[in-house]
Amino acid sequence: MLSKEAKKNYIEEMKKNFSSNESVMIAQYKGLNVNELDELRKQLREKGILFKITKNTITKIAIKETPVKDLEKYFTGPTAAAISSDPISTAKILTKFAKSHDKLKIVAGFMDGKVLDQKEVAIIATLPSLEEARAKIVGILASPAQKLVSILLAPGSKIANLARAKSLKN
Repeated sequence: MLSKEAKKNYIEEMKKNFSSNESVMIAQYKGLNVNELDELRKQLREKGILFKITKNTITKIAIKETPVKDLEKYFTGPTAAAISSDPISTAKILTKFAKSHDKLKIVAGFMDGKVLDQKEVAIIATLPSLEEARAKIVGILASPAQKLVSILLAPGSKIANLARAKSLKN
């Protein structure tokens, strides 16, 4: 049981976490053992994502004064919140983990001021991460330059091949 002071500190910490991050993904973890939860926490922590197993009644108090207040109804049962500034990585990790651990259920999410349902979180998980998107853009930008060089060199090589063929005939 938390003391009154500890509850107050917990509420302030949760308010700060919910207010200062761009996304929150809520999952229920009923049936996962400690090792599985630690594995999930480790994967999330590597990407700078806070995974907080919440005390629902206290969290509902904390969430009321934050941008994610519409998520209040999802805090029921054994609930955890993955809080981060990178919704795509969070959704990817949670979705991948849920596929291999069927006891983890993604309940909802919050991104760009909008509450997301399970299906929308799954869709977000399919989007490329920031690093993947940057790599694709660089590839797209580099590709036309390579094509341009080959197009510019093509007529010269054709003329050279034609001249060589003519010289061989003579």
